[in-house]
Amino acid sequence: MKQISRRGVLLGATAMATLAACKQSPMAQADVTPVSETAPAAASSAWMDGTAMAAAIASGQTTSLEQVNAAIARAQSVNGKINAIASQIYDTARAEAGKTPAGPFQGVPTFIKDLHDWKGAPTMYGSRAFKGHIAEKDSPLPAKWRAEGVVVLGKSTSPEMGLMASTEPLVTGETRNPWDTTRIVGGSSGGAAALVAARVVPFAHASDGGGSIRIPASTCGVFGLKPSRGQLPAQGESSAPLEISVQHAVTISVRDSINLFRDTQMNDGTFAPLAANLQPLKRRLKIGFTTDAPAGTPVAPETKAALDDVAALCGKLGHEIVAYKPTYSGQEFVDKFLLYWAAGAAEFAQQASAYTGKPVGPDIVEPWTLGLTQMFMSRKDEMEETVKWLKGFEAVYNADLADQGIDLLLTPTTGSPAVRLGEQAPTVAFDTLYERVITFAAFTAPMNVSGAASMSVPLSWSPAGLPIGSMFSGKSGDDQLLFELALELEAARPWADKLPGVVAI
Repeated sequence: MKQISRRGVLLGATAMATLAACKQSPMAQADVTPVSETAPAAASSAWMDGTAMAAAIASGQTTSLEQVNAAIARAQSVNGKINAIASQIYDTARAEAGKTPAGPFQGVPTFIKDLHDWKGAPTMYGSRAFKGHIAEKDSPLPAKWRAEGVVVLGKSTSPEMGLMASTEPLVTGETRNPWDTTRIVGGSSGGAAALVAARVVPFAHASDGGGSIRIPASTCGVFGLKPSRGQLPAQGESSAPLEISVQHAVTISVRDSINLFRDTQMNDGTFAPLAANLQPLKRRLKIGFTTDAPAGTPVAPETKAALDDVAALCGKLGHEIVAYKPTYSGQEFVDKFLLYWAAGAAEFAQQASAYTGKPVGPDIVEPWTLGLTQMFMSRKDEMEETVKWLKGFEAVYNADLADQGIDLLLTPTTGSPAVRLGEQAPTVAFDTLYERVITFAAFTAPMNVSGAASMSVPLSWSPAGLPIGSMFSGKSGDDQLLFELALELEAARPWADKLPGVVAI
């Protein structure tokens, strides 16, 4: 089967003409291994990050099979409460434990996001249309993870094709936040962030096309860095005029994110390799700060208060905090970005039709996906100008920082802490959901279009106990600078010992 593309791939004329009636033969369906909800004995060991776990396995203090079995036990103990696993391959994981490649994370258990392929495991793309599809090969970044020696336990949940900022797909049901199970986990790497927050695994694979690493990192209280475009392998061959999606991970420790990044970096000459032994940042930065959303959408008072506190923390650490206001129109950006986003939804709808042999409709794709598809079809004549505008955005974004002498930006990651389940479900009326999405996911997309490095750092919790991420963003290539700052912030305000109400240790 042809690799399903991530978002942002524009439809060709033939695809647009056949959107309503694609009749290609579907590939043979294979059974998806159902997720067991039977809780076994409790997990046997205290939590370790992936770096420590790999070292303990390598030294013989523990074995991969012991760690895999413990992670499976943790998964089974909490997944009934958070529903973060799209499918499991536990028997395969047990068989592979101790036999994976001798990479830096040999033997460490993890999950791959359901939008991306792991050979022999189901990939549903968060969609009913692809239920039963088994991957024939690894996607490019998961292939790098295989070489690192990880043991994959299964696939983490995602909204349909990652098109939403909440993980409530119809195919697997709503994924619930470990901090408050009445709240969303964010999206689209929602299952990954929930599993890491609940300490089921030390890190999990994630991807980000409009905030999909950083948004769930914020809502679940974990660390998530979106790499610069081109730093790590993306989905593979793409006909997209502008690639907005990247892949990496969500983690608890900054060092896990650093080590995963270093070991999967492209090193094709575009960027300098990540330094071998990163330390907390020594030089002081000029940080541009705002809590105002670029498009003027409302920002929750508790989010503003949390970010004011983080700005004060950065000031106490010696960084210079200055007011920042973008020169570009936030409303124009949102309109053009979401039209481009809708083109990706339309392509996915066509692929779902081709796979199932059914016309595009509500029985194969969700109402939100259909609404985006219809939005694209009604405005496809605007695409050439939209692509041109978005391609020019990186220069505008970079000039904003350079003209103000700013090293990094500090903003909220989301417009509020996690909202209640159902408020951003894919079945909400399209116009209502559109407004809710752009209000919640208000800050992250400019870094996808510009290709910039950006991260959500778990430095704050609301009075109600919900995580609030602080987003630091630079320019393309600023990944190492962000990691160094993250190490400094992690030392100044540690978060690893803050545990949610639903936790597997």
